[in-house]
Amino acid sequence: MQKSQRLIQLMMMINARKAFTVQELANEFGISSRTITRDLQELSELGVPVYSVQGRGGGYRLLQERMLPPISFTEGEAVAIFFACQSLEYFSSLPFGEGASSALHKFFHYLPADVKGRIDRMKNRVAIYSPYRQMSPDILQTLLHAIMDRSIVTIGYRSSKGVQERNIQPVGLYASSGYWYCPAYCFLRKEMRQFRADRMLSAVMNPTMESREDIERQTLLDKPEKSQLEQTVLLLELTEKGIWQLDTHARFAPYIKRNEDGTGTAAVPIAAEDLNLYVELIWALAEDVKIIGPTEAVAQIKQKMKAMFLMYENER
Repeated sequence: MQKSQRLIQLMMMINARKAFTVQELANEFGISSRTITRDLQELSELGVPVYSVQGRGGGYRLLQERMLPPISFTEGEAVAIFFACQSLEYFSSLPFGEGASSALHKFFHYLPADVKGRIDRMKNRVAIYSPYRQMSPDILQTLLHAIMDRSIVTIGYRSSKGVQERNIQPVGLYASSGYWYCPAYCFLRKEMRQFRADRMLSAVMNPTMESREDIERQTLLDKPEKSQLEQTVLLLELTEKGIWQLDTHARFAPYIKRNEDGTGTAAVPIAAEDLNLYVELIWALAEDVKIIGPTEAVAQIKQKMKAMFLMYENER
């Protein structure tokens, strides 16, 4: 085996292990301990974070930030990865620290000159925008580490009722419309809840609490089943502009029916507990979407209109 091939295989092998000895590696490769020692020294000089452990039972270990082996990409794959990473720059905060920008810099640095040129010509011509939302990167990183370590997090959470301390077991993290969301089991409410990261004022690991195994098995694909909950139907009348606004909204689009004059209606089945959420969505569309039922939804809209009127009543 050529030395270059041996070094790559050695890098892959030690990345897969928490600890190892020179003799173990020598036996794996069928070469002398002296040769393995030289190889480890060379990998260390190349940036692989290997360090020796002295004393009985010693050997070698990798630092927590391990190095990945070289990977070959096609030009199309390189372009796709570059713009996927670059799209993250439009988020105000990320749960990866400086990892995303550092990886993008390294990746671009080692691309062939002609591929760099092609990507440079596409800069500022291809982008995946995300609305800017202010939130704490430290909190996002804490949530990410809790997911990886299957840990409990104590958060200070701001809601309409004020700030409360909650102990949560995060299931995942996802971004939508610039916001980061964290579905998690809430030990206070004893049920799954959805938390917005920008409403978290603090987040620290809580090693005193045990995580629940049933929650550990859940992922973002395990959406809460609401068909067993009390159901209602949101009845809507839509102007032509209202149809245009809701036609790309996954919650409403399947239920829109168009009239010949360009207006339309929608009968949207929802869980009764989500009615407030839907009222807030419709409120933002003003006169282009009118709620016909249920009566409690109409009442909520009227109450919001009254509050808005009172706010401006004394304005001159």
